[in-house]
Amino acid sequence: MPNPDTAATARENRLIEPNAENHYTVSRADLPLHCPMEGMSLWNSHPRVYLAIEETGRAKCPYCGADYTLKD
Repeated sequence: MPNPDTAATARENRLIEPNAENHYTVSRADLPLHCPMEGMSLWNSHPRVYLAIEETGRAKCPYCGADYTLKD
């Protein structure tokens, strides 16, 4: 069985490439927010970190610098 986190599998399953963008818009359904997010390939990313976005509506990942904005 192939490793589910390989690049080939990621392309087949249409996983979001981590750290590919600098800005992501998320909804309350994505909470609790963490980077990398669900659906992102993990093999070439950083450890999961939870981000507090509820109060201000904005968060920045300390690992990759990705900015997140919460839409209502």
